[in-house]
Amino acid sequence: MKIEDILAKLPYSEPFLFVDTIEKIDESGVVGTYRYDENLSFYKGHFVDHPVTPGVILTETMAQIGVVCLGIFILNDSFTKDSVIALTSSEIDFLKPVFPSETVTVFSEKIYFRFGKLKCKVWMENQKKETVCKGFIAGMIK
Repeated sequence: MKIEDILAKLPYSEPFLFVDTIEKIDESGVVGTYRYDENLSFYKGHFVDHPVTPGVILTETMAQIGVVCLGIFILNDSFTKDSVIALTSSEIDFLKPVFPSETVTVFSEKIYFRFGKLKCKVWMENQKKETVCKGFIAGMIK
């Protein structure tokens, strides 16, 4: 499956699409990037005059790249517009802030995929290659 096909199958659109590129993907994991545009609406109210990317957005970015993109790749042609994706669990540690205009890289390693459930070890690095958050995310794909 081509990267363009995976991106085209994502069930998200602006302003809730947090995937810019897929750098590498195979059965065992994925690496992708996203740049947080300084004009995203949540920056206006999340720490006035000192905006920081909310943890829930960092988690969503890791879920979209690390679980959904990988799930689409694994399912290949079985994933269609009728497929349903749901987050089932997340355990994330936040280590450093991510600021407007930063580009992050998400790394994901498959722990298991069975009975429609995909669980991954995920982490996000900033441009300095510092880990900003890490943990585990699982989701169901039907």
